[in-house]
Amino acid sequence: MQLSKLQKILANEPPYRLKQAYQAVFENLIESWEEATNLPKNLRAELNKECSLHINARPYESRDGKTIKAVFILEDRTTVEAVLMRQRDGRNTLCVSSQVGCPLACEFCATGRLGYKRGLSSDEIVRQALFFARSLRANGERINNIVFMGMGEPLLNYGEVMKAVHIFNDKHMFNIGARKISISTVGIPKGISKLTNEPLQINLAVSLHAPNDKIRNELMPINKKYPIGEVLRATAKYIKKTGRRVMIEYLLLKNINDSPECARELADLLKHELKRLFFVNLIAYNPAGRYQPSEKQRLEQFKNILEKSGIAVTQRFRFGRDIRGACGQLAGKQKPRLGRG
Repeated sequence: MQLSKLQKILANEPPYRLKQAYQAVFENLIESWEEATNLPKNLRAELNKECSLHINARPYESRDGKTIKAVFILEDRTTVEAVLMRQRDGRNTLCVSSQVGCPLACEFCATGRLGYKRGLSSDEIVRQALFFARSLRANGERINNIVFMGMGEPLLNYGEVMKAVHIFNDKHMFNIGARKISISTVGIPKGISKLTNEPLQINLAVSLHAPNDKIRNELMPINKKYPIGEVLRATAKYIKKTGRRVMIEYLLLKNINDSPECARELADLLKHELKRLFFVNLIAYNPAGRYQPSEKQRLEQFKNILEKSGIAVTQRFRFGRDIRGACGQLAGKQKPRLGRG
């Protein structure tokens, strides 16, 4: 479905028609325009022909039912993924992709090995959420949080990502509060600066994954262009201007970045550069290459060192390991069929 095409088709209709169409798509979550009985029959026929609501996606559910991953097959036969995570407190968090592949080639990331093809349009980003919103409706549930932590680097597709953010936030569409929308970046300083000046109170997460440039250079080639110091200075400016807490994401890799020395170095780095309004989210690794996840005892030790240093820590557990839940693990396996979006 393309919102721009929908607006064009309805341009010569009375203004209320667009509102009716949005209500049908985003509130009633129809899957065919034939269900939009508040629209004239001839208009429904035209919309079905020119602006189909069909979404070509293949869902995969984990054995415990806590994770559903979907592979979306786009018009140009490329594929992207989105993952719905059912939180322990009953909330539903959707992780969406912003690019087909990724240009950053992080060593631990399955998406990076796929290479980069293009950025997603805002319609293609929104489509991921619409698919899951429809499936949740059957149980009287909805998407509570949106995180741009899927395939791609959101701040390298800034314009389309922000268009999608406004659609997610719009009260006539998804009606998800800005504070429940998060953008995760490897650390693109210019993008962080742009986000700093956005009127919406969107959350920022920075994927650091190392306490120093030597380790980060090995894991994340982008660090050679934007070293840790530059990334954290841009982050500090974001904190100072917005007054919002920033999540520092740290993926624990066995015998790479999970030592007690790394934990102490990370604590000193963050307390010096950011000073306030940040917390560290420790992430258990979903194996997607030559790296292995840290052992549980090592993870706990790392966490304890940070907490004793006065740093707030949360822990993200693995979701959907049995359905290859790390981003990019399924997209690279697909033989897509062309479908309507």
